[in-house]
Amino acid sequence: MKTTRAMRLLAVFGTVGCLVAGITACGSSSDTTTAGDASAQDRPGRTSYPFTLENCGVKVTFDKAPTRAAALYQASTEILLSLGLADRMVGTSTWFDPVLPALAADNAKVPRLADNDPSFEAVLAKEPDLVTSASAHTFTPAVVAERSRFAQLGIPTYQSPAVCTGAKVDGETVTRTAPLGIDTLFQEITELARIFDVQDRGAQLVDQLRGRLRAATGGQQGSAPTVAFWFSGVKTPYMAGCCSAPGLYAKEVGARNVFVDQREDWPEINWEAVVASDPDVLVLADLSRKRIEGDALTTKISFLESNPATNRMRAVQGKHYVVMTGSELDPGIREIDAIEKLATGLATAR
Repeated sequence: MKTTRAMRLLAVFGTVGCLVAGITACGSSSDTTTAGDASAQDRPGRTSYPFTLENCGVKVTFDKAPTRAAALYQASTEILLSLGLADRMVGTSTWFDPVLPALAADNAKVPRLADNDPSFEAVLAKEPDLVTSASAHTFTPAVVAERSRFAQLGIPTYQSPAVCTGAKVDGETVTRTAPLGIDTLFQEITELARIFDVQDRGAQLVDQLRGRLRAATGGQQGSAPTVAFWFSGVKTPYMAGCCSAPGLYAKEVGARNVFVDQREDWPEINWEAVVASDPDVLVLADLSRKRIEGDALTTKISFLESNPATNRMRAVQGKHYVVMTGSELDPGIREIDAIEKLATGLATAR
């Protein structure tokens, strides 16, 4: 890592001036192209470099299209793979489920840095020219490193807008001040496509996803059914609040999340409240991790159908369950898959 070592030495002695592709803090305005500049449209369908993007409150500049990207979260990896960028990726990490089947062949070409969160050193060893994440925690000292630390080494970073749009992160808790919208996914795809100068692929992918969304949500009829999303935990379950991906799914299919008054992404809700809400449909997460009681689908169903309080719920008596993976309950490209599943489940319940 010759260039990285040199940058480290510069940072240590406090002589870092303008870094190659980090957060912009120098250079004249004529030297960079922002996302809104007219000059960015000089070549239709192409990115004019240097290109500056404001991402989650941080300005990031790219002198050229990345060729050594590290995606440190499954949702980030699957978007890059969906854009056909496997040949420009040098690492992935933080996996919760098997990769989407359609992406398996390309994913096999990309080194996995860690099943969970990699160390800062492991990421640097791949000499990335872009690091992306869809997690609220990746770019923190306790997990990998702050975005500013990557920037000091001339490495630009990209944070999924789903993390910062109307969201406040406090430790492990994410609280939202505004509901997540489907356009945030399309924004992420479009921005990444522009960073890599593959706008045509980005536009095609967004068009495909929009088409699937229209097909899944076009047949809503009758009154709005109610739904609850159970992620994990048996003693005190984690149920979806109003405003992250599950809240988005409920809105798109014309359903009502029974815990819409909860602002946390996954608050703990006591069973008395769950039983009292008596939803028409229960979305049950089948988590690959199997770390705590309630991660597995079989555990959830066994509890629901054997407990004398929960087995009287309408969704349980009718076995109106919609099964989703952990990744489908996270913001990311699987949002459309999740909406399709929920729409089908609600149609059956109706």
